[in-house]
Amino acid sequence: MTAPALIALAHGSRDPRSAATVSALVDATKALRPDLRIEKAFLDLAKPGFHTVVDRLVKAGYDEIVVVPLLLVEAFHARVDVPEAIAEATARHPGLQIRATQVLGLEPRFLEVLDERLREALSGARVRELDALVLAAAGTSDPLANQAVARLARLWGTHHRLPVTAAYATSAPPATGEAVRAFRAEGRRHIAVASLFLAPGNLVDRATELALEAGAVAVSEPLGAHPEIARTILARYAVGAVELVPV
Repeated sequence: MTAPALIALAHGSRDPRSAATVSALVDATKALRPDLRIEKAFLDLAKPGFHTVVDRLVKAGYDEIVVVPLLLVEAFHARVDVPEAIAEATARHPGLQIRATQVLGLEPRFLEVLDERLREALSGARVRELDALVLAAAGTSDPLANQAVARLARLWGTHHRLPVTAAYATSAPPATGEAVRAFRAEGRRHIAVASLFLAPGNLVDRATELALEAGAVAVSEPLGAHPEIARTILARYAVGAVELVPV
């Protein structure tokens, strides 16, 4: 019996660095499970599109697909865009079963990836002292999703015994620059920013620019194609594959 195919589904961006990062992440996932059929796809703004990949898998004989949304928060894209795309695909292919898993989410173990990326940034900037941290995320109009980021920031701060503020690139205050300036107003001068984004793009660039202008000593790269992210994709897939098994 053939295992269900896995589609790692990203939102998509006009920035080619984003698609390249998704490709690298999918390659890292394939390296962990070479026995699985694993494909990348995008909801918008990049290729291949979701329906193109579904058509390819159906043509190859797959009638079960597990979709893992490459999203860090459970917001509009996860609640609306992904289900709509799946509903359209199953309507076009009678007999096809597609199961969407939970999003990647804000796993506490992702803090280890953040730490790794931040250490790289601190080393590059020759920074050895910190007295505050900012956790920069995309932001959303969904307050629950933003609160999830804030909770992760508090957990991160407790781990490092440093004050931490969550900041957002869109839809919610504070922006990264505002967060850095607020810490500086308290007399803190060694403030680093960790990028809680999956891949590079315009939002990351703007958040970085604002943070550095405000006086941040370093800003990390996004999470990227880290093995921990790849393992999380496979963990989500495992749950989705079980849910496809008839009871």
